[in-house]
Amino acid sequence: MKKNIAVIYGGNSSEFEVSVNSGRQVAANIDSTRYRIYEVLLMGNSWAVQFSENIAVEVNKSDFSFVSPQGERVEFDAAFIIIHGTPGEDGLLQSYFTMLDIPYTSSNAFVSTLTFNKYATKCFLRDTGVKLAKDVYIKKGDKIEPEELVRRIGLPMFIKPNASGSSYGISKVKDIKEIKKALDIAFSESDAVLAEEYISGRELQQGVFKTAKQSINLPITEIISENEFFDYEAKYEGKSKEITPADIPAELAGRMIRLSSLIYEHLGCYGIVRIDYIVHNDEIYFLEINTVPGMSEQSIVPQQLQTIGMTLPEAFTLLLEDTLSRR
Repeated sequence: MKKNIAVIYGGNSSEFEVSVNSGRQVAANIDSTRYRIYEVLLMGNSWAVQFSENIAVEVNKSDFSFVSPQGERVEFDAAFIIIHGTPGEDGLLQSYFTMLDIPYTSSNAFVSTLTFNKYATKCFLRDTGVKLAKDVYIKKGDKIEPEELVRRIGLPMFIKPNASGSSYGISKVKDIKEIKKALDIAFSESDAVLAEEYISGRELQQGVFKTAKQSINLPITEIISENEFFDYEAKYEGKSKEITPADIPAELAGRMIRLSSLIYEHLGCYGIVRIDYIVHNDEIYFLEINTVPGMSEQSIVPQQLQTIGMTLPEAFTLLLEDTLSRR
């Protein structure tokens, strides 16, 4: 009998549209001969199964079931979480599904909460030897002078929301006069902000995909942005070149693959993640980890899967079978 899979996308952050694009791509690439796929659009308090442009049915949040237009009550066997930002990447949905004993495709609630917090992730990794950029953590309401930030970090610097994705709210600051505006932009996305040292170098990203039976180190991608950095326009509007596999020495690639596996295991991740780095003078600096990486046509992980000859349906079947086995 086919298992019922909820592909949950949307969410309550600036990444809503990115998540919708990813979710629809995921739903279209799950093997329909093995699973019954239901798209669940989450917007605020509305969680609705999408049957067509004009037909949607609300989910019963007490047990994550719904009644179809034909009157059939449907329960889900697993949830494929593809919400970037809250509540799908910060541990909220993971906690909900854990309480309902419904398996899901992402890392658990603790890991999701931890990794969505950029500063907490860096603190968690400090004793592993992973190289990290200097930073200053700033909460809304903290009093910190621009001169103090420059003294501690230098210029240029990045100012970014501590909990956000898709490069929303990030500014590259080259002049002390730009700091206040950059802080305001970052605080519009998050209640805490990270001011971080700018490290020049090559931007590289690697996906890691692990199940109970196998570990797949995806090839490394180099990002060459036409803009100041890999911002939203570069990510989603064609203002960058993405080279997979990256043209880097085999020794460097090997070190990065080992480092990615170490970070994945140390944080306790599950499923498919993407880890972002900067390489400066042959040293690998960790930037951040994404435990619900994008799966749209423009996203990095699908490109990496294609490079190793694995289709999205094949990858999603591996992930879903492993997820279902955990029930």
